[in-house]
Parts: sequence; C-alpha cells; structure tokens
Amino acid sequence: MFHYDRGLFLTRPGLAVDVRRRQSCAFVSHAHSDHLAPHQLALCTPPTARLYRLRMGSREVVELPYQQPRQWGGVWLTALPAGHCLGSAMLYVEDGSESLLYTGDFKLGCSATAQAAELCRADVLIIESTYGDPQYRHPPREAAISQLLETVEGIFARGATPVIAAYALGKAQEVSRILTQHGIPVLQHHDAMTVSRVYFECGVDLGAVALYEDGPLPGHAVVAPPAKCRPHALPGLTRYETIAVTGWAARANASARLRVDHAVPLSDHADFDELLAAIERVSAQEVYCTHGPAQFVELLRARGVNAHRLESGRRPPFHR
Repeated sequence: MFHYDRGLFLTRPGLAVDVRRRQSCAFVSHAHSDHLAPHQLALCTPPTARLYRLRMGSREVVELPYQQPRQWGGVWLTALPAGHCLGSAMLYVEDGSESLLYTGDFKLGCSATAQAAELCRADVLIIESTYGDPQYRHPPREAAISQLLETVEGIFARGATPVIAAYALGKAQEVSRILTQHGIPVLQHHDAMTVSRVYFECGVDLGAVALYEDGPLPGHAVVAPPAKCRPHALPGLTRYETIAVTGWAARANASARLRVDHAVPLSDHADFDELLAAIERVSAQEVYCTHGPAQFVELLRARGVNAHRLESGRRPPFHR
C-alpha cells in the first residue's frame, strides 16, 4: 500500500505524503514549512489550501474537506481532523483490502483554534512520534494555561512586556486566543499577523489581536516567532521577558536550553501518553513511527506492538 523513498508515498496512486521536495501530486497534511514543497498539485483541506498558497504562492490544489471520502488513483482518501493547527489533517486510505491511517502532526484533546483530532481504526498506522519519550508527559492543558497566565501577569507586575515565542502558524494563534480569552490583548509580529488574517477569514476568532508596529502597549502581550523575539525585530521594545510555549519545556532546565526567561509546556503535538492512547485506539496490525526517537519503537515492541521505524530502511521498500 505504501513505500518510503526519502519520504512517504502511497504506491497505487503514486501519491506523495508530506514529502519535502517538489512532486507531481502530493497530500499536504498542514502548512508548516517542514511539510511543504512547491508541488505541481497538492491535496489538502480547504484551510490548509489557503495557508499553503500563502506560503508557496499560487498553486493548483484539490481540496479535501474533513470526513468527505474521495477516490484517487484506485484508493479512497479521507481527511480527518488532526488537532494540530488550522486545517491540519490525518489521512485515512482504503484500497478495498487494507486500510492505512497517516497521522501527520497531531494532538489529542482540546485546542482553542483547531478542530479536535478524530482517530479511526486501521490495519496500518503511520504515526508522528515527536514526543515518544516518557520524559515528555505534559501537564493537563488547564495547568499549562494557568502557568502561562501567571507568568504573563508576573511580567506585567514587574513593569515589563511579556514576549511569547511562538511559531507564526499555529502556536502564535493558539497562544493569542488563550490570552485574549482571559482578557489579555495581544500584539503580533508581522509574520504571525499575516497568518492570523487567514484564521479570521476561515472563521477562527482570535479576539483582541493587533499588529505590533511602533512599540509595546501597556497591558498587552507580544507574540512573535522565536527568531523575532528581540528588539531588532520588534522596534521600541526595551524592558521585556521572553516566554517559550512548547512541549520541549517538559525537560529539566528548559528555559536555559531554549534561551528564554520562562518556558511553559503547552504543546500542539501528542505527548508520550497521547501517542500510546492513539496507538491503542487505532488498533493497527502494524505501526510505523516517524519524526521521533528510535527507542520509541523498541518501547512499543516491548509492549507487544508490531512497531517499525518508517525511515529505517531495514524493511523492503514496498509494503504489500
């Protein structure tokens, strides 16, 4: 049903899946740059189509709305919500004799800006496993949000501006919505605001969000991509403290590792326990892990799961 050649391909339709080099036809799970290429034709959800064109320019796209099966090259394709960012999708594939679920980047549980993930049973599961290490057990979402709000309020109390490092697509909008829901207005760096306009166009209300222009405003938090959280990219910024909002904050000494003043473990990826929960719910006969630690495969095998590393090359290049 699939093979791996410096990226994942569905064999019968010849469809690339999140392959990072130009293809004649590719499924794009979401619009983060590490999943994109300027494909001749892209298949993706309608919101991802908008974001894909924002980042890649004018491109030919076939839209796959959630839960609407489409026949393509001898298989049926269904996009399912992934809970990762606006438009993010898992891909469910059926060929009449076997089924496959590709998760892409995903997260179980609630999100302020993305539709909740919907898993289904499949014969084969290809799962993104970034946090496939037991040290990445994230606190409950409510606890992480409370930590973020307390950190922001503490910075305000010290007469400084909270500057939150968040990727321009996804995390910037999620953090902004959380803050505005709790009465904290947000100024966004231009890169984040460009994406946020697409969110608004797609019906995702981020609340009191405005463009950062000449300097910070009293009582406003600032949200910017990690590389733009300094005065060189935010004119007028003087007294400030930086906050990283990421699943990597679950590690010890995260602030020092991430080179920020504070770190909050709020993630848009499944943590270790969510990965195990997803594998149990899909109940696949075979599980292939990608974008995660190699030891996660060994851990799954010790639990009786028929698990493999997708990129290992230690299996035949074609699967069935």
